[in-house]
Amino acid sequence: MISTFFIPAVNIIGTGCIDEAMLAIRKYGFLKALIVTDAGLAKAGVASQVAGLLVEQGIDSVVYDGAKPNPTIANVENGLALLRERQCDFVISLGGGSPHDCAKGIALCASNGGHISDYEGVDRSAKPQLPLIAINTTAGTASEMTRFCIITDEARHVKMAIIDRNVTPLLSVNDPNMMIAMPKSLTAATGMDALTHAIEAYVSTAANPITDACALQAMALIANNLRDAFTNGANITARENMAYAQFLAGMAFNNVAADRKLTH
Repeated sequence: MISTFFIPAVNIIGTGCIDEAMLAIRKYGFLKALIVTDAGLAKAGVASQVAGLLVEQGIDSVVYDGAKPNPTIANVENGLALLRERQCDFVISLGGGSPHDCAKGIALCASNGGHISDYEGVDRSAKPQLPLIAINTTAGTASEMTRFCIITDEARHVKMAIIDRNVTPLLSVNDPNMMIAMPKSLTAATGMDALTHAIEAYVSTAANPITDACALQAMALIANNLRDAFTNGANITARENMAYAQFLAGMAFNNVAADRKLTH
């Protein structure tokens, strides 16, 4: 059996790791970021917080808060237009699955050109996307570290699945301090999303010893920590363990081409 394993080049996880992540970002030599997020995180000041941390590293940024739930082609096109207008040289996704997917679409089109629908399917792009740093604020989708990008085509009324090694972020960041504010409903929903990813990967016919190990550990961590994170969102130990759990689940399903039937 031959297995190919996809994962971002660098992954920083743990309580308070956002500061270490900023140092890592500075070392890449980037000049200006397009921060892709949603209106809720922008209104809550989270995007401004990240922009401020970038300033401390000598990096400019512009915020695009147009990532809607289940991001659309228009969301990608509007973000891409802003990126080009402001001459950003890299992208930061800030949030959960929707901002991450929207940012992937923007970054992919920025370097490959064309329309996001051109890349529907498997490995349709010719070039790596514009560098993408994915900062996670939920513990469920693992989109911050996968090669999956889901964009809604409203004209066709379908969700386009873009499965492409070139949409894998350069760096993923999971700081539990940025997950404490999740309400109970979102904690539960994202936690169950992570669980289904782990189960899907484990029962996949393409599973291998690495994905099985990741999936089993993810399931154990979720079983032991999701209730605590739900009951007390400020329980930083439970939040950190859920961050690891969803990342491990992502490592598993990202590398077995899971069909995600349980998730949907």
